[in-house]
Amino acid sequence: MSKTAESLNFDVPRYMLELGQRARTAARLVGRAESGAKNAALHAIADAIQADKAHLEAENRKDLEAGKQHGLDAALLDRLELTDARIVGMAEGLRQIAALADPVGSISDMDYRPSGIQVGRMRVPLGVIGIIYESRPNVTADAAALCLKSGNACILRGGSEALHSNQAVARCIERGLEQAGLPATAVQVVATTDRSAVGELLRLEGYVDVIVPRGGKGLIERVTAESRIPVIKHLHGVCHTYIDDQADIDKAIKVAFNAKTQRYGTCNTMETLLVAAGIAERVLPILGRMYQDEGVELRGCERTQKILEGIKAAQDADWDEEYLAPILSLRIVDDLDAAMDHIDKHGSQHTDVIVTENITRARRFLREVDSSSVMVNASSRFADGFEYGLGAEIGISTDKLHARGPVGLEGLTSLKFIVLGDGHIRQ
Repeated sequence: MSKTAESLNFDVPRYMLELGQRARTAARLVGRAESGAKNAALHAIADAIQADKAHLEAENRKDLEAGKQHGLDAALLDRLELTDARIVGMAEGLRQIAALADPVGSISDMDYRPSGIQVGRMRVPLGVIGIIYESRPNVTADAAALCLKSGNACILRGGSEALHSNQAVARCIERGLEQAGLPATAVQVVATTDRSAVGELLRLEGYVDVIVPRGGKGLIERVTAESRIPVIKHLHGVCHTYIDDQADIDKAIKVAFNAKTQRYGTCNTMETLLVAAGIAERVLPILGRMYQDEGVELRGCERTQKILEGIKAAQDADWDEEYLAPILSLRIVDDLDAAMDHIDKHGSQHTDVIVTENITRARRFLREVDSSSVMVNASSRFADGFEYGLGAEIGISTDKLHARGPVGLEGLTSLKFIVLGDGHIRQ
């Protein structure tokens, strides 16, 4: 893993095919591995990450310097950086996944049929998972851990901007797997920055069972268009917070401020704030000052501009924009129905929030807003596998089939029917 493909004497198509072949072989071994072996590997990887903290930071600095030279914006550099806290978080995430119940082999819904047979379902690994992601090197550890615990092998293709960081994490993963007696090829990090590697991975349908893209809209659109393999994805995160006219003002301010400013470059950051007309003059002046003090650029509808004078006018395109930056669009709406209409038209089915003390309206919002996460009186920043108790996530799916929302261990497994009989034959 430590060498780049460019330094090896073979072409990219052959290289990717060999990764697929090795992953398929490893998948059989990992799929039958006992929970103890998988957990031992996760703890060993966590130990290696903590022991190699200085090396990880040094390699990450190479990527950050190269990123600055290539003009990466502040949001991308933030996603790329491995701070002390993020390295500790990587190790902690691995240990939390080790502590989770192993879904593989669990049996549910066993029932006797009139014929006398028992029919139920068993949870099994998907097989080989290809993950394509940008910027965040902590994804390398999270994805490897989730795939390993759920009994899958994986091929990880990080962005060229994080090559040094990803390879450093990959070496920790390799040591942990070998220490636990599991095949190092259960987790393979693509060692080339050649963009054609992505296309080759998307064509490995005989070796890879599912593709998970994590990154910008352009990456996900490309994967969706080109992949011959099923994809678990979300296209973008246009997340809304709606402040109802029966909201608690203090709660509304706290939730709406956190949803935008806690971190800008994430898919669960609020991009549009909707405010009921009946409460707008009470809440918007306070929030407006707080956002502007934080350096957030505000773009408002005509009604909002009358309350927050001097802010930019929101254009039609703003309602559909995932800024991933300190920019926020604001719209005053008449009521709950108008808010839900806006979300239905402009949302991305990622995460949407209502702040209200009216339980009837809260329940309507939960039931009628068609997003993968719907929240009441809580920041959209909680839409995260770690916060949901999944240990970590491999991505957030806005699709409706197989997996939806943060994809943790169960999302990386499938169910098969099992039948128990005692010489039963069909009449």
